[in-house]
Amino acid sequence: MAKRPTALIADDEPLLREALARQLAQVWPELEVVAQARNGREAIKQFEARHPDICFLDVHMPGLSGVEAARQIGRRAHLVFVTAFDQYAVQAFAQGVLDYLVKPVETERLADTVARLKDRLHAAQPASNTEALLQQLAAQLRGGNGPAPLRWIRAQVGQTLRLIAVEDIDYLRSDLKYTLVAWRGDAGQPAEALVRVGLKELAAQLDPEQFAQVHRSVVVNLRAVSHVTRADNETADIHLKGRKEILPVSRTFLHRFRQM
Repeated sequence: MAKRPTALIADDEPLLREALARQLAQVWPELEVVAQARNGREAIKQFEARHPDICFLDVHMPGLSGVEAARQIGRRAHLVFVTAFDQYAVQAFAQGVLDYLVKPVETERLADTVARLKDRLHAAQPASNTEALLQQLAAQLRGGNGPAPLRWIRAQVGQTLRLIAVEDIDYLRSDLKYTLVAWRGDAGQPAEALVRVGLKELAAQLDPEQFAQVHRSVVVNLRAVSHVTRADNETADIHLKGRKEILPVSRTFLHRFRQM
């Protein structure tokens, strides 16, 4: 009887770990998820204990990133990166050496990945020549030669997956571990959606010439600003073009509007 393939899933969001495990059970019933991890260090510890055939690693995790964990795992397992930022996928994985999934993970895309993993397992040979690529990715995550600014965001709106162009976004607001994306939808009408990515993580990928953090929970597209009104307590309010919402500016970020 053939040995069942095994996998590890590493993501700091427990709901996303469980969701990927459920999707894998649907498209690859023979696969056994033998370990789950909340960060890169835990992923390495679990890998050394269970030695899974495949590691699904979130790129962005607190402490040790998924990329750094992958560098330590090396060619001892087949690696699949999971990322909220498609430009990482396009830029870093275009060579086809490593596989990737973009959040939210689509079942059809996961099925394609599974088919490639089955071929690689049959060949009994993890991808080679990965170290240089992983080193490049790790440097990007540390801030050296970072990726190009985010161009669009994927958001689930009901049963529809929307691709929101970043230039259409008016503002982003933190909502617990999610982020509210407010953008101009069809015919320029205001629209909103929640994405399973934290504001800090999204803000790091935005063009600083176009987007500014104005509050610990708010990032605004400067092109969407109509005017700013100052308050007496060293704060301010941002009024947007064509929207009723008024966004707060905390005193920490008020310096951005000192010259108004």
